[in-house]
Amino acid sequence: MKYKLLGRSGLKVSELCLGTMGFGTEAGWGADKETSFAIIDKFAEAGGNFIDTANMYKLGTSEKIIGEYLHNHDRDFFLWWLPNIH
Repeated sequence: MKYKLLGRSGLKVSELCLGTMGFGTEAGWGADKETSFAIIDKFAEAGGNFIDTANMYKLGTSEKIIGEYLHNHDRDFFLWWLPNIH
């Protein structure tokens, strides 16, 4: 995985970002928690550390799944993209 500096923050982020809008099964589609965990595992194994999420993805379920995943993993490895933060 290749990395880039995020602006002037000094943070190194993977060139690929994992979009998580499909984490959760609301509206009859998307990945359940187990599948979402497996997706994050594969992304991290490939060196990915940049995750896109928002509180409206699957009515907040996406963020809950990511939070549960990070409870048992190195949260400092990952960087979340929260569009509301400047």
